[in-house]
Amino acid sequence: MKSSPVIALVGNPNAGKSSLFNQLTGLRQKTGNFPGVTVDKKSGPWSITDQLTANVVDLPGVYSIYPKSLDEQIVTDILANPAHPDYPDVAVVVVDASNLHRNLLLFTQIADLGVPVILALNMLDVARQQAKDVNAVRLAMQLGVPVVRINARTGEGIEPLKKAVLGQLRKPTLQEKLFFDPGEEAADLIADTKAQYQLGNNYLALQYVIQHDGFTFLNHQQQAGLDAIITKHQFNEPTFQAGETITRYKRIANVVAETVTDQRPADQATWTQKLDRVLLHPVWGYAIFALVLMLIFQAIFAWAQPFMDGIDTGVAWLNGRLKDSLPEGPLTDLLTDGILAGVGGILVFIPQIAFLFLLVALLEESGYMSRVMVIMDRIMRKFGLNGRSVVPLISGVACAVPAIMATRSIGTRRDRLITILVTPLMSCSARLPIYTILIALVVPNQRVLGIFNVQGLALMGLYLLGLVSALLAAYVLKLVLRSKERSFFIMELPTFKLPRWNHVALTVWESVRAFVWEAGRVILAISIVLWVLASYGPGDSMQRAEEQVRQQSQPLAADELANRIASERLEASYAGRFGHFIEPVIRPLGYDWKIGIALISSFAAREVFVGTMSTIYSIGTGDDEGVTIRERLRQERNPQTGDRMYTPALAWSLLIFYVFAMMCMSTLAATHRETKSWKWPMVQLVYMMALAYGAAFVTYHSLS
Repeated sequence: MKSSPVIALVGNPNAGKSSLFNQLTGLRQKTGNFPGVTVDKKSGPWSITDQLTANVVDLPGVYSIYPKSLDEQIVTDILANPAHPDYPDVAVVVVDASNLHRNLLLFTQIADLGVPVILALNMLDVARQQAKDVNAVRLAMQLGVPVVRINARTGEGIEPLKKAVLGQLRKPTLQEKLFFDPGEEAADLIADTKAQYQLGNNYLALQYVIQHDGFTFLNHQQQAGLDAIITKHQFNEPTFQAGETITRYKRIANVVAETVTDQRPADQATWTQKLDRVLLHPVWGYAIFALVLMLIFQAIFAWAQPFMDGIDTGVAWLNGRLKDSLPEGPLTDLLTDGILAGVGGILVFIPQIAFLFLLVALLEESGYMSRVMVIMDRIMRKFGLNGRSVVPLISGVACAVPAIMATRSIGTRRDRLITILVTPLMSCSARLPIYTILIALVVPNQRVLGIFNVQGLALMGLYLLGLVSALLAAYVLKLVLRSKERSFFIMELPTFKLPRWNHVALTVWESVRAFVWEAGRVILAISIVLWVLASYGPGDSMQRAEEQVRQQSQPLAADELANRIASERLEASYAGRFGHFIEPVIRPLGYDWKIGIALISSFAAREVFVGTMSTIYSIGTGDDEGVTIRERLRQERNPQTGDRMYTPALAWSLLIFYVFAMMCMSTLAATHRETKSWKWPMVQLVYMMALAYGAAFVTYHSLS
């Protein structure tokens, strides 16, 4: 036995595999890529005994070992290759006990590959609700492998699972006879394959024949050799696969008949089915989804506001205290006007981001998010997208990078490429700080009908605008990127469940931590660079700017003089000169050179915009250290007109710009990695920036 054996969790989508993974690994899990491919995997240590810790790998959910997408391919690529570093010493196949007939197909295929297997019977509570009873002992006798009853949501059955895993590690138990033996149907083909590739398992030899083009561990010469074997024996893959599936389901039907007792009347609907009649209705389904969205965005503003005000005031207070207590000098200015102002501009939005992830996690945990994907599939197909595109688009509300990576589940190349190109139009959490601070400036904090907050409605409108623009862009790309491939959307709807609060809390914690850590590192670096560029200028330009202010004939009050000096010095700095350099390009949108600096810096990441504005206005302000960034923006004046700088026309122009703008280098890098070309990231950058500029131009001049 290896010192650190590999335990693979395998199962159908929505069978509870990831829930079991969370139970086994807790907070010690980590995310990475499978060796040699850009498919995400989750892994983590599981302490089976005091002396033995196993590495648990959560494999992508699949219905069978015959893959239909990139993420499904990795499952067979691992299970068919004992040399793979993630090849399991034991595979725990998690099955939905309420739908054993379908789930056992994958189990029989994995068992036939010769992998030591344990069957984990999950969702037994759902089966009982459907008046089904599964006899685990009889099922173990029928299958010839250990069977363990578990509840992945609560952790029930973990101890018996540990014992079963230990038993399989010490003395592997395999079924005596293959559930489907290809040697009986194609003896010569299997014999030639086993002899040429030194294989000892008939079903593994069949996978070499059928799936060799997708196996990364076979070289070109080996793949060509398998093509020759197929030609020699005139092997018909589709016909053979169809026969295999029929044979397996016949055997499975006998197993289910012997082990499952179903006492529910055939015409009795479960409460999940009753709810689905409303939630999946062609009219009421969309109405309920719109109401859910409205409630989410209302909650983001209403619940988060007290926490935001507290953080905002606290950062401003800390900034003022540091300036009062620390000696004057460049280091104090860097700490307060640079680092604290920039990072503080992001910390204030943690409550809203946390509530967004909390509410989305509740929808996913309850099972409602799967219903959203189904009803949205009806719309997606009209715009040329695969129904599976719904998953990346919804994921894009959190972050475009993992959403683009999620397109690997889309089978056809064209649909996958279109989804990658339009996913960044969905408003991600990085845009949320920009949206909320600008909405707070120009949208009144009042209620409509005594229920709906106007600011929440405005936020919802921006998210819907992102969705509509993604669909329209997909439609245009469908016309440009022609393809004869047909796509299909198949999704099993999970039963409705009460959310697991520990899993919800874990999701929120991991999401907020990732957001703050990723954004914080970028903002810290940019804040330091920006402070240097805004605090120093070429030659003695900043000193001369200050002298010109002091030499003005009209006397100024002390506070006004300090503000004027700070503003003129900022304008004469390196950052100010760069802002003036690009100002002619952005002036038609209503933006000045200060906004230009923030636009350029936010190419690293959208959320940097707010941190940059915090830094710019901290440097460009005199003695009012206790004023928050929102108050600074409200007080900003247009130097040409003397009126408020952030008018509704300017604020909405910025909001619309950031709905469409591709201001995220990480997203471009993810697109490059997924498409293996710089062509498509450049297409993405050009069309989104052109769309952002045009839409912002129209918005500004329409509202001016």
